Amino acid sequence: MTAEVDDNFYNRADAVIHLANEQLGDMSRGKVSASCMYATARFNAWVSACGHGSAEDMAAAKDETLEYFVKQYRGMLEENLDDYIDNFSKYMRPQEA
Repeated sequence: MTAEVDDNFYNRADAVIHLANEQLGDMSRGKVSASCMYATARFNAWVSACGHGSAEDMAAAKDETLEYFVKQYRGMLEENLDDYIDNFSKYMRPQEA
């Protein structure tokens, strides 16, 4: 990530990942992923709403808000994809053919 993160940033992220992993016991990866993305979108909509005094103010900032969150998600996803590409055998432990 390019931005500075606080000391508990990764601890909070790991807690969410742990919850998602628990849900894999009776649900597919795709469905758990979709629920996580929805939860993140819902939470970020609330975070955005907290920063506005009215629905009109929030609507006026909608495009800027979308641009910000999409840019942040894209950067985080790109960073993590690169990490998995670089460490695929370590993280995924593929079976030798």
